[in-house]
Amino acid sequence: MVVLFLIIFLNLPKNLKTMIWKFIKNKVDKGIDVYLITVAETIGSSPGRVGFKMAVAADNDLNGTIGGGIMEYQLVELARKELNSKSGKNFLKRQVHSHDAEEDKSGMICSGEQTQIFNHFSKENADEIVKIVELIDSNKPGKFVLTASGIEVYEGDAHFNRNSIEFQKSESSYRYSEPIGFKETVYIFGAGHISVPLSQILALLDFRVEVYDNRKDLSTFNQNVYAHKKVIVDYKNVSGLVPEGKNSYVVIMTFGHKFDEIVLKQFLNKDLKYIGMIGSKSKVGTIFQELVNEGFSQEQVARVCSPIGLPIGGQSAAEIAVSIAAQIVEWRNKR
Repeated sequence: MVVLFLIIFLNLPKNLKTMIWKFIKNKVDKGIDVYLITVAETIGSSPGRVGFKMAVAADNDLNGTIGGGIMEYQLVELARKELNSKSGKNFLKRQVHSHDAEEDKSGMICSGEQTQIFNHFSKENADEIVKIVELIDSNKPGKFVLTASGIEVYEGDAHFNRNSIEFQKSESSYRYSEPIGFKETVYIFGAGHISVPLSQILALLDFRVEVYDNRKDLSTFNQNVYAHKKVIVDYKNVSGLVPEGKNSYVVIMTFGHKFDEIVLKQFLNKDLKYIGMIGSKSKVGTIFQELVNEGFSQEQVARVCSPIGLPIGGQSAAEIAVSIAAQIVEWRNKR
């Protein structure tokens, strides 16, 4: 089960929220038109989920997914047909996952249905696409709106709510609104070999990921293309890097237990959603006892998830990353 989980996660694209828009930007900048297919509505059992996206470029390149299978193939072919005809129109396409469907049959049999938005992008939309990429990269809040007339982009807290995807439709029009930006951020202290797959998985799970280390020219720091931000720091002065609140998660996995302790001390008094620290039970026990001896309370120490991660039994960097990401998702969803 763990192996299958790893295969699924580690073979999917990095930073999905940003990547599909950068894909579109790259194509549009080159004068290549693109159709963005967005799952706007689902009913019952359906392979796609609201917000799933796939970009189909006129040069036949693809990016993203709307659920896979024969349904996805047919919708990609429809997008290519529209690109070849140069219609430039924006429209809805309903798919029903049933052999008994009289129309809009998807070819799948999972008994649900989903509705996709087809939005055509060209150089005329370059400004809006650039704005979306900039907002995501800088983690600024906003939203984009898809209609039959095109795309609109709005910036500011008033337009952002992580769970506020909205979709309205009628016989002649539609309006789909989706927030831009990341509500929750995971701050990883220690850019070693686990940080790379962990950053990849967390980005896929719609977290913003920031990685900090005190070592220059570290290969795993330089190779980490999944983190949204990477900075070389002095571990003695990192408290100000993490804002308090329910949207802040701290992962501590530096290359030495002394540095782990230095970092951990700075966050025990802060109101954070999650604090996790890597290490063996004996190392963790030693650090915790030292902290109590220095005046920290048992309650403060007890809130630290350490040894970090869920006990899935993995030993490789990727398996440990999965266990950590799973624990963070557990805290996000259940605590």
